Amino acid sequence: MTVHDLLATARGRLRRLPADEVPTALGRGAFLVDIRPAAQRAQEGEVVNAFVIERNVLEWRLDPESDARIPEAGNHDIEWVILCQEGYTSSLAAASLQEIGLYRATDVIGGYKALKDKGILI
Repeated sequence: MTVHDLLATARGRLRRLPADEVPTALGRGAFLVDIRPAAQRAQEGEVVNAFVIERNVLEWRLDPESDARIPEAGNHDIEWVILCQEGYTSSLAAASLQEIGLYRATDVIGGYKALKDKGILI
């Protein structure tokens, strides 16, 4: 298996969101989570209404059974929209969240770059 196979498998399980659907998702109660590293956020820009949770602690912060969860991670039925720079790492992260029972987790096609290109920085 290659990383391309891993990515294809992950994306096959997701209903990925185009950038222009992100505001609608947030309107229905989804949470946007920016997993980009601090240096990348500093260089490229921030997303105003996103939770910033770096990739290395994502599952611990969003799993409702974790002692390290954020307060918003109250149950398994929450829609989490994961955001990385271009939409690759976020696909793998969203698939990982589905593995721990967060079946409504997904990501943004094209990531932060797509949101920025569309002028959607929430």
